[in-house]
Amino acid sequence: MIKKTNFDLHLEEQLRNPDFAERFKQSDEAWDVALQISALREKAGFSQKDLARKLKTSQQHISRIESPSYEGHSLRMLRRVARLLKVNVRVVFEPLIVSKKEHDASQKRTITY
Repeated sequence: MIKKTNFDLHLEEQLRNPDFAERFKQSDEAWDVALQISALREKAGFSQKDLARKLKTSQQHISRIESPSYEGHSLRMLRRVARLLKVNVRVVFEPLIVSKKEHDASQKRTITY
């Protein structure tokens, strides 16, 4: 069994806060996009400058879309990158995970007229 670090314990505590948990999830999604683009670009043998030239954009723009803190991805640009790297873009909407407590509370709500 691996012992939890102070960071692990702190993160667990912070994730109990719904606002923090949502921001954490969103940053995780941004990391996924950034890491996938970077890995696919490298696998294709392109530098950021090469990819930028082929997409008729700047190296700075490629750096930005590969940054985990960037959240301004457009579907149009993601499709252009994907087409060049010979992959598909897939956007998935998933249902929110609702705790039993939240579910029970929502079932008790009634609308009165």
